[in-house]
Amino acid sequence: MSAATDIALPEQTAAEHVRSVLARAVSLSLTTDGQHYDLIGMHSVGGKGRITLRPQADSPLTAQVATAPRGSLAALLEFTDIAPTPLRDRVRARVTISGRLAPAGAKDGDALRLDLARVTLRTSAGTQDVGLDEFALAEPDPLAVEEAAMLTHLADAHEDMVVNLVVLAGSRLPHGVVRTMPLAVDRHSITLRCEYHEGHCDLRLLFPATARDAAEAGEQVRQLLTTPRCAHHRHPSARP
Repeated sequence: MSAATDIALPEQTAAEHVRSVLARAVSLSLTTDGQHYDLIGMHSVGGKGRITLRPQADSPLTAQVATAPRGSLAALLEFTDIAPTPLRDRVRARVTISGRLAPAGAKDGDALRLDLARVTLRTSAGTQDVGLDEFALAEPDPLAVEEAAMLTHLADAHEDMVVNLVVLAGSRLPHGVVRTMPLAVDRHSITLRCEYHEGHCDLRLLFPATARDAAEAGEQVRQLLTTPRCAHHRHPSARP
């Protein structure tokens, strides 16, 4: 990664990144002993990162847990974070969480809880384990749930704004860009994907101030365009 400044730029921690991926995920892949499930709309993430699955009562997964030795079942959950805009290499991150599934309790009906054992985040920057305590204490980025709507609106209705944001990179961006699309946004910054005939790089533009919600993020983008003195960096992107 090539940085435009030696000062560390504010960014999400790995634990916050994982919590953000989980906050906006609507589906996951689950692997148990000899079985694989694609679950859509069947999970929730509660306080301290507690993951709960709510399969149907007659689901094979429910039966697997019910008959598992010692009342719990080894499980591997995989979440794939995909950019909402139609750009190249849309997979932004993969989160893998392992643990044991067990009945959540009588008052939760047929719900299953996951007792965590390991949390791993994989991005273009590499793979790292996230401490369970860090995961439990972290919060999702405040823009995580609204991010998709923000990015698609920017791409569909404000193409001129995206072009003007790219101009902020000046000579730091290699020549030959054929298309630029919004890739990600969080409370600290917006990231654009700059595509070439071969390959691409990501341009991160740091907001002048931290955004607490979508409205403030929109204002920060406008501030970037009217006061273009932001910290930014670019780096080649690899498929996570």
